[in-house]
Amino acid sequence: MTLTVLGVNHKTAPIELRERIAIGRDELPEITRALAAVPGVAECMIVSTCNRVELIAALDTPGVDLSTFLCNQFGLDAGVLSSHTYQHRDQQAVRHVFRVAASLDSMVVGEPQILGQVKEAFATARTAGTVGGELEHLLQGAFSAAKKVRSETEIGSSSVSIASVAVELARKIFGSLHGRTVFLVGAGKMSELAARHLVQQGAGTILVTNRTLERAKRMAEPFQGRVIPFEQLYEHAAEADIIITSTGAPHHIFRREHGQAFLHRRRNRPMFFIDIAVPRDVDPACNKLEGLFVYDIDDLQQVAASHMAERARIATDAETLLEGEVERFHQRLRTVNVAPAIVALQRQAEELRQAEIRRIQARLGSLTPEQAAAVEALTRGLVNKFLHPPMQALKQAARDNDPVRLEALCETWSLPSTDLAAEPAAGSAPERGPGPASVPASEPAAAANSNSAAKPTGASTPEAQASVAGRR
Repeated sequence: MTLTVLGVNHKTAPIELRERIAIGRDELPEITRALAAVPGVAECMIVSTCNRVELIAALDTPGVDLSTFLCNQFGLDAGVLSSHTYQHRDQQAVRHVFRVAASLDSMVVGEPQILGQVKEAFATARTAGTVGGELEHLLQGAFSAAKKVRSETEIGSSSVSIASVAVELARKIFGSLHGRTVFLVGAGKMSELAARHLVQQGAGTILVTNRTLERAKRMAEPFQGRVIPFEQLYEHAAEADIIITSTGAPHHIFRREHGQAFLHRRRNRPMFFIDIAVPRDVDPACNKLEGLFVYDIDDLQQVAASHMAERARIATDAETLLEGEVERFHQRLRTVNVAPAIVALQRQAEELRQAEIRRIQARLGSLTPEQAAAVEALTRGLVNKFLHPPMQALKQAARDNDPVRLEALCETWSLPSTDLAAEPAAGSAPERGPGPASVPASEPAAAANSNSAAKPTGASTPEAQASVAGRR
């Protein structure tokens, strides 16, 4: 199984391209299922935000070209797309997903929204039935690492986000936001965050509109805002000094003629648009109107760059911590690969134990159930103690990524060879930490007499044993 990530983001592609492949919330399940239907794609999910569109997939055919899927899905020229995409495989793909979830690949390093967006994309893929063991392990590892980065570094110490950067830009343009009227067009999370920052900076009246009236009411309530029916958007827009728009509409909802009408009604008093939608809500041509200031998501990136210097040290600390988490994730995956060797070792020991019990069965005579259980417990305990050192040695060689030592251990115990570079099978459980050795359950023939010993606990099939071994 090959893990791969193919995508475009704010670093590699302009907004003109990103808005062409942006995927709305309602479309995401269907397009995710379409990706899963591509031959060779075993599992997949899609992350689509204002700053990135990424296809994350586990492939059972390594040569699958995911860029063809994007071109076909959105009618793009392959030559144009290829110059803006990036692709990561296996270890680099794991590192990339971890960095994205921890907001180390964001426009504003440390912004908290991306983790929620990745979780939402994962939940959508789960509901669509396109994820299994491989992506489950990857994303749970990424979420755990992101939580650790946020709790153990200062990356989340200040409330920095695209919304806060947008508000900072508005404050620079107007000087003071005290008493300014703000119109929120679209009742998404980013708009809500922007509204909170604006109120903190002294903004006055808050107007809210959304295609769903109830959602607009819920957004307006915490700010004592005034709800405007979406059908009356253009009638009230000129009241606003600042319009923050993020609707998810597939086309511009504010065009040049709208801007001219607004300025006329405002008697040429300046008006500021913060367009954080992808695709964009405001026609770029509005920027040519004197007195109308339009900033889209890529413009905000330039403002966000000013935060980078002061957050560079914090980001470095977070990157160091994340690298450790990525390495631990790979150690767990490598340990899964030695499960067959561990199961073979356990089977050998169990066969020897049963043979010895059968050899001395006549000398033991008829045993009571309690005596038979005692013999069973004694022999199993001895086998477990003898197995513990070689099992730990196998696991440690896997964690250290030392194929030479691992091969030597397998030869010593006549075990099947283990390829550390092989990807674990989908659904295999990663190691969760050390634990006592476990011996496979024996057949009833291992009982010392006709009464039979008490049934041993533990895995009863090689497949179950592999799972148990992998969890240790």
